[in-house]
Amino acid sequence: MIEKMRFITITGPRTEFDRVVSIYLNKYEIHLENALSELSSVQDLKPFVEANPYKDIHSKALELAERFNNNRPENPIKMTLSEASAIILSASREMEDLTAGKKKLAAEREHLLELQKKIEPFRHLDYEIDKILAFKFIKYRFGRISHEYYTKFSKFVYESLTTLFVECQKDPDYVWGVYFVPEAEADKTDTIYSSLHFENISITSEYEGTPEQAYNALAKKLEENQAKTDSINAEMTNRLSSRSDQILNAHETICVYSNNFEVRKMAACTTVSKRNTFYFILCGWIEETSVEALIRDINKDKNIYCMVEKDIANVSTKPPTKLKNPKIFQPFEMFIKMYGLPAYNEMDPTFFVAITYPIIFGIMFGDVGQGLCLAIIGALIYRYKKIPLAAIISSSGICSTIMGFLYGSVFGFENILPHIWLNPMENVMTVLFTAVAFGSTIIIITMLINIINGIRTKDIEKIFFDNNGVAGLVFYSMVIVCAVLIATGHPMPAGVLLAVFLGIPLILIFLREPLTHLIKRKPEILPKDKGMFFVESFFELFEIVLSYLTNSISFLRVGAFAISHAAMMGVVMLLAGAQSGNPNILAVIIGNIFVAGMEGLVVGIQVLRLEYYEMFSRFYTGTGKGFKPYKSK
Repeated sequence: MIEKMRFITITGPRTEFDRVVSIYLNKYEIHLENALSELSSVQDLKPFVEANPYKDIHSKALELAERFNNNRPENPIKMTLSEASAIILSASREMEDLTAGKKKLAAEREHLLELQKKIEPFRHLDYEIDKILAFKFIKYRFGRISHEYYTKFSKFVYESLTTLFVECQKDPDYVWGVYFVPEAEADKTDTIYSSLHFENISITSEYEGTPEQAYNALAKKLEENQAKTDSINAEMTNRLSSRSDQILNAHETICVYSNNFEVRKMAACTTVSKRNTFYFILCGWIEETSVEALIRDINKDKNIYCMVEKDIANVSTKPPTKLKNPKIFQPFEMFIKMYGLPAYNEMDPTFFVAITYPIIFGIMFGDVGQGLCLAIIGALIYRYKKIPLAAIISSSGICSTIMGFLYGSVFGFENILPHIWLNPMENVMTVLFTAVAFGSTIIIITMLINIINGIRTKDIEKIFFDNNGVAGLVFYSMVIVCAVLIATGHPMPAGVLLAVFLGIPLILIFLREPLTHLIKRKPEILPKDKGMFFVESFFELFEIVLSYLTNSISFLRVGAFAISHAAMMGVVMLLAGAQSGNPNILAVIIGNIFVAGMEGLVVGIQVLRLEYYEMFSRFYTGTGKGFKPYKSK
């Protein structure tokens, strides 16, 4: 189910804005919309723009709160903004000397890392850097060149120059190195290297010894820097530990005020004052069940007014979607959210998935023993970890257990329980035909859901002329009836009936666009390019008829996996020596674990594929937006 929504507008004096946010938005779940966008036709409105006065104090509070492993106070206490600010400012002043030292260490660390990064590619150069920097008659350049230009340089240029290039390091893109050149040839050689895109890297006198020695020395300095930083952090934590609860409570108070201030981005403000008072406007969606309580509260507030839009069709923004299902179905909302939330006026398919998914899984994976294991393990994981997928596995395991009784299979043993219905390996064709019949029933149900969705959205084309509407339902149902009559040896219906129930629906699907335009009394019934329209409609109709067949046959996989599961367990029993009457228990256990793990995963994915591609594609768009109330933030 989808929770019904109402659109509300809250307005009041600008000076009351923070109080309104603190009281009403933190008490009721309201999904805010941009007031300026929603009230675009209203004149004399502007964005509610102000500089955030809590920005600096919030930054300091956040920095202090991060010193503690637990960011929540053990003893929550309500405090005013001034009290919270005083605590944070006092603690910040107490930390000033340590903060300054830490900033200095951070700047030093950045510098050391930069030096280390520069010298790292030249670590293979076995010559002291300070001696190179002291050369008077030989010029040098540290840098890198791409492989493409380095190859050209080596083959065609290097031998003709009075230069020495010392290669230091390579990576997939560049070659790092140093070139030396006599002072008299420096300008000419520098020009040639520049033309080959040689990138200079500046090496300063801060390095000592060879590049390798300099790199190691920098690494040691970085370790010392980190040790000093850790020491300062520990000292900061020690100083604040006695006031941790105070600071964390102050942090939470300031966060609330800072977050409340951000709501201004969603609000509008009047540009014309009434009695020297400017007003704010907030718009949003609220659950219908909460409207009366909100109105009662606001009616007691003299300065604040709340208006409720009776007809949501008058609202330009789409209502958000909030799913409301019984607890037993809620885990299956995970699959719905993966595909996309239903639009507000669309049917919530959670109930449909919660019924069909476990049943199809059970048919494909019918085994009493393995099903019970899945049911118990899934239930325990969901009980303690609240993972939705675990609940889905548990419900699927229950259906697997039921189908295991119908198949007479327990951990692969076929002779312990009598099969109530049939043995998949002995009744292959029956299983496959039953799977197609089951799939055809599911397809008809999805068509009915699509028609209901069309009625909700008042979409004439979707209701009557769509391939999943009334026309498609009549055609597909008649095809199923004919197939059943042929399979059971009964005579086909009269030609007139076939023409009515097969021909007319196809004509309606073929002409669905013009017919929809005709019913809606649009001036242009057929498009201008009529020839192209009929060609496209013909091929589209051919594809639709073909899809009815392929979608039905797609459900063969349901029966095929039931047979596959029985066959795989038969192989396990054969390898375990079950035919001799004394099977290897260890081999049986390992085989069951392997089959349950591998085939359970594959079957789970295949069932989800059937849900998404064979069922959802017929009736579900999933274009809804989630209900995100300010309170949850």
